[in-house]
Amino acid sequence: MTGLPVPVALSQTTTVTTTPANTDQGGQGEDFGKSTPVGFVLLILFFVAVAFLIRSMTKHLKKVPASFDRPDASSTKTGE
Repeated sequence: MTGLPVPVALSQTTTVTTTPANTDQGGQGEDFGKSTPVGFVLLILFFVAVAFLIRSMTKHLKKVPASFDRPDASSTKTGE
């Protein structure tokens, strides 16, 4: 299949030329898969931002108490 139009004879006097269905490959044209330096810089900035977010989250998680249970009511009332 060469991708050229194929003549289709409907009758002796009428000839219709058809073209291949759709030659679009889903956006995979000549520039598919290529990136630019701007995209690379943006990717590096995202990685740096994620690293800072992880560092900040780790600092905050170290401040969290081991347990959120309330102390017993009997141990807080020592005067009675």
